[in-house]
Amino acid sequence: MAIYLVIALMVLIIICVLIIYHDTHSFVVRNYELKSDKVKGNFKFVFLSDLHGYVFGQNNEKLIAAIDEINPDAVICGGDMFTAHAKDGKIKFEPGFDLVKNLSGKYKVYYANGNHEYKVKSFTKEFGNFYDRYKSRLKKEGVVFLENDAVLLEDKNIRITGLDLNLEYFRKVVKRKMDPSLMVRLVGNVNDKEKEKFNLLIAHNPQYFENYASWGADLTMSGHVHGGIVRLPILGGVISPSIALFPKYDGGLYRKSDKTMILGRGLGTHTIHVRFFNPGEVCVVNIKGGI
Repeated sequence: MAIYLVIALMVLIIICVLIIYHDTHSFVVRNYELKSDKVKGNFKFVFLSDLHGYVFGQNNEKLIAAIDEINPDAVICGGDMFTAHAKDGKIKFEPGFDLVKNLSGKYKVYYANGNHEYKVKSFTKEFGNFYDRYKSRLKKEGVVFLENDAVLLEDKNIRITGLDLNLEYFRKVVKRKMDPSLMVRLVGNVNDKEKEKFNLLIAHNPQYFENYASWGADLTMSGHVHGGIVRLPILGGVISPSIALFPKYDGGLYRKSDKTMILGRGLGTHTIHVRFFNPGEVCVVNIKGGI
């Protein structure tokens, strides 16, 4: 009897290892559709986040092919395209940089920071001027950097804002409460005139969805949680990067009154290189307008 239990356990371990390997080295495309009378015509975009230096095929050719098949109006990057860790004095930024560079030659790309971009920007003693050089090179490729800044797509009546939160809002275990005035201080107020536009907010950390909605974001695009790393039936994501068990927001679409957040599960990993029942994700968002 004992030998059968050992064999069963070994088979289970092998199956788990195979699932982890598959999910850590593959991605799926998930589609979301929204409607808004504020938007002129239709607007379809791809949302990428949390690549963390991963590659899918040589030079990310599989990822690029999937995006080309979608043929979006724009690509939005939600941050953490690399990991803020220097090995032998170098950051492995090339996969994310090359991917964004390639896409910017075909599509309009809007890029907002995650906590890893913010980290290399802040810790200049450790990372030098890496962030400035990274951002400068991408801007030369036509990438629109939204660092607590906004851009208006007049033909669509869409205002895209990129939120750049400091690392206090990414601390582990104990969530920092956000002062209601912080959003206004960082990215300005959504006044009556701005409310007539469809406000799309790129905000890496989904924990503050209520704050984003109160500020005036019609749609918030977030990442950071990696889908909860390990996903279980019914229970969903098991743990977030902030060491929160069964996080409230782990992936998918969430609503608060007439406001929406789409939380991408990201593409890569860092520190704990595990994905279980949780492959990487490319989000496709199709906004159907009414104007």
